[in-house]
Amino acid sequence: MSKVKHVLGISGGKDSAALAIYLHEKYPQIDFTYYYTDTGKELDETYQLLENIEIYLGKKILHLVANDAAESSENPFDFFYKSFKGYIPSATARWCTNMMKLQPFEKFVGETIPTLSYVGIRGDENREGYISKKNNIQSIFPFRKNMWSEDVLHKLFNPENQEVVLDYYNSVFKGEKLDKVAELLHSEITFKRHQRLATDRQIKYKLNGLMDLGVVDFNHATFQFLKGTEYPLSFEEDYALLDNEDVLVRDDVFRILRESGVGVPAYYNKIEYEVDGQKGEYARSRSGCFFCFFQQKIEWVWLYEQHPEKFKEAMAYENLKESFTWNQHESLEELIHPDRIRQIKLDHLKRTNKQKSDDSPYLLDILDDTEGDGCTACFV
Repeated sequence: MSKVKHVLGISGGKDSAALAIYLHEKYPQIDFTYYYTDTGKELDETYQLLENIEIYLGKKILHLVANDAAESSENPFDFFYKSFKGYIPSATARWCTNMMKLQPFEKFVGETIPTLSYVGIRGDENREGYISKKNNIQSIFPFRKNMWSEDVLHKLFNPENQEVVLDYYNSVFKGEKLDKVAELLHSEITFKRHQRLATDRQIKYKLNGLMDLGVVDFNHATFQFLKGTEYPLSFEEDYALLDNEDVLVRDDVFRILRESGVGVPAYYNKIEYEVDGQKGEYARSRSGCFFCFFQQKIEWVWLYEQHPEKFKEAMAYENLKESFTWNQHESLEELIHPDRIRQIKLDHLKRTNKQKSDDSPYLLDILDDTEGDGCTACFV
């Protein structure tokens, strides 16, 4: 019996939902615990997605709420909004993610049980996910070619540990391949704090080189190294994902959601609009709170026109006297002025016409750079 707890957070977004389906189908021997951290400010489509996933998995998704908010009669966001005296969250003060996502999750896991947390960052994304500072929580990224987190790689490629890694490769490689492994592991690397960019570049060189020699072999070498650490995987005799070579991208995610019957949340579907005789399409590019400050201006217009009651609710949180607004230098009241909406739509048309994909029904396939913005805990 495994000594490790396997948890998967479902944000209400497409990627984490597809990851839950993918792992359920491919690794039925793993007993996953699914959870959702509720803010109370999601669109109805998010809750419908959670219900559909529960039906598909045949298992309940735990709804986590911070203790203080759970004891209140208010929903989590409103409770913390008042606790922060009306200061709404922003890109530089993301109390929403910390108080309503990360803290409830870490409290749920606790301090002692070794836990693997599965994150739905895809193989076509160039970003890192949340890495807990707690020793008993380890992040795994099954959709990527490299499923290991950044902190593991830093330890793995530390010169002090390279012989442990080389010992594993000695047991499976010979000749030129083994020489190449030794060359990669012994190549220069620095861990000086002021040379972080150089460190990242050197790690990427070693990582890509070793994975090109074999992803499965690299996974097993990393697992062997982790056996000598205090990471959660050190408690496992074996790990099913070591032999996984799948790399899943956005198209795979939408395919999994459609083919499973869980479905794609309706807010990803493009809706046509018209401005100055020109036709364009808009939608949401992310899950999370409907008033998320990471939204693009066109997404705010979408919210105003498709969910006016939610837009009005978002407006009520702004405090113009204190300059507490969801967007820097522009209030929602200013954003919905007819001339401003017209300009936002024209700017959006100009941008999307350069990148338009007529075959895709999803806005994300036009504006794929929007996914790099935001908190992984909310959007994957």
